[in-house]
Amino acid sequence: MSASELHIPIADTRQIYCISDVEKAMEDGGSARNASHAAFLEKMKRLGGLRYAIKPTDADALDTLYDQCPNFSEVIDDLKKYLALAVSGNEPVNFAPILLLGEPGIGKTHFAKRLAEVLGTGYEFVSMSSLTAGWILSGASSQWQNAKPGKVAATLVGGEYANPLMVLDEVDKAGGDNRYDPMGALYSLLERDTAKAFRDEFVEVDIDASHVLWVSTANEERTLPEPILNRMNVYEVPRPDADAAFRIACRLYSEIVAEHDWGFDLNPPADVMEVLSGLPPRDMRRQLMAAFGNAKLDGRSALTPRDLEHGQRGATRRKIGF
Repeated sequence: MSASELHIPIADTRQIYCISDVEKAMEDGGSARNASHAAFLEKMKRLGGLRYAIKPTDADALDTLYDQCPNFSEVIDDLKKYLALAVSGNEPVNFAPILLLGEPGIGKTHFAKRLAEVLGTGYEFVSMSSLTAGWILSGASSQWQNAKPGKVAATLVGGEYANPLMVLDEVDKAGGDNRYDPMGALYSLLERDTAKAFRDEFVEVDIDASHVLWVSTANEERTLPEPILNRMNVYEVPRPDADAAFRIACRLYSEIVAEHDWGFDLNPPADVMEVLSGLPPRDMRRQLMAAFGNAKLDGRSALTPRDLEHGQRGATRRKIGF
């Protein structure tokens, strides 16, 4: 990679909470009712309130994603506009909350993770389908037994960055008791003005969560509250076309081969990639790993289409069981 292709992010700092507020909370005596609450406040005091805020140096830093995630080109186009503004103002990267809509397996979560890597921010994954209470995001009162801070406070306090990328996976599947709405915390967190004074119910100290970068994924939007949708830029992500799917398959093959000393050719075999490109991106890696294993079991260091576990072989195996 040439020097002109390098896009190394730089960092400023932001204060995400005041030590004086932490000390006041410790002096109030409320922490005595919960040892973990007292320990968390002590951790906040020890770590201090400053965190790195990543600033991009070039709007073209996202260009590598066009090849890696070709079906996300519309999203990348818009994100580059935000990066251009950040570069122009010498400011930390910031963009409006994003909702990625599309069928399972098209690479929505993979795209979010790659985006965090390119931007140089932290990455936190939250599976919304497993949430049964709102306190997962915003914490539970320290008065409750086994209470703890929510994902947002834990990420900002324990991490290095003021602007980590927070991925809310499958937000359309969040459920649970209506008294503890998993989406409730998002009404304030997705609004920059109100997020500046986010209060986790466990921590009970104002935290500036306004720099957090939000990317949500969903299969469909009909179950999401309209106020939440209004706070996000919504993108319909298509399944990769034939050419894009072929490129994704080739890239995955090359990445896996480069990571291991298995003796396979670095150049992807076209006939295998052609078959692989007919699968959703999520399934490609799993099929490739099985194919590499099948080839080695057969004493070969080259893949053939029959090494891919698809079609009748996969269907037969799924029928086994009771």
